[in-house]
Amino acid sequence: MCVGGVAADEASLSWADVRDWGLEGRAFSDTEKYFDRLPARAKGVVRDAVWNLSRHSAGMLVHFRTDATEIHADYSVTSENLAMPHMPATGVSGLDLYARDTDGILKWVAVVAPKTQSVKTRIVSGIHPGERDYAIYLPLYNGTEHLRIGVPTGTRFVPIAPRQQRPIVFYGTSITHGACASRPGMPHPAILGRRLNRPVINLGFSGNGRMEAEVGQFLTEIDAAVFVIDCLPNMAADEVTAKTQPLVRQLRQAHPQTPIVLVEDRSYSGSWLLDGQRERNQGSRAALQAEYQKLRDGGVSGLHYVNGETLLGSDRDDTTDGSHPSDLGFQRHADAMEPILRAALEGEA
Repeated sequence: MCVGGVAADEASLSWADVRDWGLEGRAFSDTEKYFDRLPARAKGVVRDAVWNLSRHSAGMLVHFRTDATEIHADYSVTSENLAMPHMPATGVSGLDLYARDTDGILKWVAVVAPKTQSVKTRIVSGIHPGERDYAIYLPLYNGTEHLRIGVPTGTRFVPIAPRQQRPIVFYGTSITHGACASRPGMPHPAILGRRLNRPVINLGFSGNGRMEAEVGQFLTEIDAAVFVIDCLPNMAADEVTAKTQPLVRQLRQAHPQTPIVLVEDRSYSGSWLLDGQRERNQGSRAALQAEYQKLRDGGVSGLHYVNGETLLGSDRDDTTDGSHPSDLGFQRHADAMEPILRAALEGEA
């Protein structure tokens, strides 16, 4: 692990700006800042809270190939709040490095734990010799101002352009956004992207995933492989009843054949003992189930459904605060969603 303190030797390094070849997880090119998640024209259309959260670089990653035995980074984030009480700086503001093994699987290598807004550091050294592909995930709960990757001068560095496959698009809450993953590669959208070998667009907006038509209009602009709607943690039952059908029909009108996955609320960890939490889960789920059935009865095809009880474990040991998943909780989210997404991608019922 890089703890954010090893200074780079400028004279011995060659640097590449990731903007020169592009990021995966970036759905729009007409952004106010390069690393924003919504286009500049969304400002004043979506609510201010959504717009501000869209400046976070959640879900973005960059691919490259190198034979270097050490990899450096020069980057800065937009906010001085590098961590949160329930989420470390590695997840909020860090960089997460993966390498592709001989079987073509991306595996974790190192993470940057920033201590300041601007970081110039060696992410990792002592890499086993050989040329291989790498990916770096960007900060989850902070904006990124710039990112350069450095390798020793004289080593080979090849930018890898973003894949052109249609992405899996997640629209959701703080959980989709990435709270409270320890690293940017650990939220379930990132895990599923690696497992399914697909690009992913993360449109999680902490506390503000509410199935809003104003967000939906930008979702419709994305040529998605699958839309995953996971907003119930931010919505009471009456909101679910009011907004589910309009959002699904908005997406379906623009994308008649694209699968849409509706996700129930995960169970609060204390809901086995706390009546208020259990009733909150049950109410929102019943509302989503009812709207899902109405959509099916109304002839809307290509719908898939995730039961909220499958998202976290019965041991209740997989959240940081009873609500937001830990890394274990995100693995369990991915386990629950993976077969449904595979079925959706294959066009199965």
